[in-house]
Formats: sequence, structure tokens, C-alpha cells
Amino acid sequence: MNNYYQTIQSPIGALTIEASDLGLRSIHYNKEINGEFPNGHTEHAVKELRCYFNQNLLSFTVPLDWTGYSDFFIQVWQYLKTIPYGKTVTYMSIAKYLNNPGAVRAVGMANGKNPIPIIVPCHRVIGSNGDLTGFALGIDIKEKLLALENPQQFGIQGNLF
Repeated sequence: MNNYYQTIQSPIGALTIEASDLGLRSIHYNKEINGEFPNGHTEHAVKELRCYFNQNLLSFTVPLDWTGYSDFFIQVWQYLKTIPYGKTVTYMSIAKYLNNPGAVRAVGMANGKNPIPIIVPCHRVIGSNGDLTGFALGIDIKEKLLALENPQQFGIQGNLF
């Protein structure tokens, strides 16, 4: 199976998109690559990410390839895709949804290992006390993404980017 790469300059920095023949595999923040080798999935992701950052896209449709990941991680990531634009949920609520309220830490680990941030919106998961906890791209980026989606709730007025 081939790997395809494409980089997009976004308001939060360079995002390198990796895809297989089946779908999107990962998004890396400020990762340098030697040249680009795009395919339809990387191009689809770039188009949707541009629309997202321009506040013209509420949910993503690019196909995803989670080959090789555990069933539990995939269950968590599938749930993340259902969190509406501009809304947040807690790690506990995800664990309860999965009928495993004791799995809060495991949900946190799955969230932290999400290879496709933004498109699989792990930034929309917060602590039970409302704190913006953990995000692979950094809490400052998490805050910016949440403020982009819901500036009234996250205290930043106007266009963040």
C-alpha cells in the first residue's frame, strides 16, 4: 500500500496530511517532509481543512483509514466524529457512552493517540471540571480551535485567525 503526503499552511501552522489508498491516516503539526506525493484523499482533506479554518465547514467527509489500531481506540474516535461543531464533551461522558464508566483514563489515552486531529475532533473533549486538558498539538492550539468554533463560549470574540 502506498503512502501519500501533502502539506497545508493553516492558521495554526503547517499541517502535513498522510493518506493511504483507503483514506486519511494522520495529520502532523509542523512536520517536515521531502516533497509532496498527494492523492485524492490528501487533496480532499486539504480542501475540507481550508473550509473548516474559514468557518465554512461543520463536519468532515474525507475517508479515514484506521488500519492497525485497536477496536477500543476506533470506538472512541468514531464517537469523537459525532461531537457537533462548537460543542464539547467530557472524557467521562465518552466512557459512559461506551458503557464503560471506569475507562476514563483509557478514553483519555485513545483521545491523545488520535492520529487525525481536527478532522477527528479530539479538541472537543474537555475535563469534567471544564478544564482544557491534554491535546497532542498543545493546549494553546486546542483553545484556538475551540474559539474558532464557538467564540462566545471560549471567551475570544471576533475572528481568531
